[in-house]
Amino acid sequence: MSNLTDIISNNAVTILKKIDLEELQGKTILVTGASGLIGIHFLACLKRVSEMLEKPINVIGIVNRKPLSFVKEFFDYEGAVMLQGDLTDIDFCKGLPRADYIIHAASYGQPIRFMENPLDTLKLNTLTTFILFDKLNQGGKFLYVSSSELYIGLTNPPFNETQIGTIATDQPRSCYVEAKRCGETIVNVYRKKGVNAKSVRLAAAYGPGTRMDDKRVISSFIQKAFQKDLKLLDQGRAVRAYCYVTDAVEIMWEVLLHGIDAVYNVGGVYKNTISEVAKTIGKVMNVPVVYPDLTDEVNGSPEESWLDMTKVQREFIKTDYVALEEGILQTIEWYRLLQNSDR
Repeated sequence: MSNLTDIISNNAVTILKKIDLEELQGKTILVTGASGLIGIHFLACLKRVSEMLEKPINVIGIVNRKPLSFVKEFFDYEGAVMLQGDLTDIDFCKGLPRADYIIHAASYGQPIRFMENPLDTLKLNTLTTFILFDKLNQGGKFLYVSSSELYIGLTNPPFNETQIGTIATDQPRSCYVEAKRCGETIVNVYRKKGVNAKSVRLAAAYGPGTRMDDKRVISSFIQKAFQKDLKLLDQGRAVRAYCYVTDAVEIMWEVLLHGIDAVYNVGGVYKNTISEVAKTIGKVMNVPVVYPDLTDEVNGSPEESWLDMTKVQREFIKTDYVALEEGILQTIEWYRLLQNSDR
């Protein structure tokens, strides 16, 4: 077992202290986006639990591009299968096996990637979602990973699940926002047909499991700090509530297995400006934060965005969240090991 695998496995142990997955015994679960930040932590949980159950869980993990070498370690047990293919390819999707539980976590979560791939972004969240529902066994459960991007256009956070934002369809981010909105609509249509399906609006997740080319804020800052060049694009005044991956996946398991509503927010509870995040990373890595001369903020993303986590706290009694500095320490260690690995 590699050190990279150890970090993910330890995170799975943390999650499983709070979640009982015995319901999955002897069942088949399909996870799309299996090599991504969220997907790999689902896999790690499933491997650890399956090895302890009398009847192992059959796990099907779907990946798009060639995964990092450590990912294969989460498939090295009986009943686990990794399938590599393009989920926007109808023939590939139709050839997928049926499952009792489906977690649709495949998506372009990084703005730079979904804006470069608008058509695939739309297909992944619409056409692919329809086909995946066809693969769900009767009486099964379906979890669709949506996004807090649906709140774009709203002001005065925190945003709750009854709210919805607006975006012009000619804006660069609209391919992602409208795709996620449509994905949630598909889920709601199937719910009306009696299917146990739910959506989660994920916000600002971070942690071990990302690649070296990940361009999300915390990953990008850590990579810049390793190069001793922690320069911001603007003054970093935007406010976010970052959510460490163990908290995110814990909540998602709860929603999949026990959630009763159609949609749940999944996000952090500690608010920080982008500047504060950069300074935290800079402090830990002993790298100064450099600000540009311009005073305007980069356009495109909202100035303030965090979620109302009341429903999750009330329904699942979720009150403990990983502090930002603790999560950043784990993520820095991940990238330190990753850049020295064979990947």
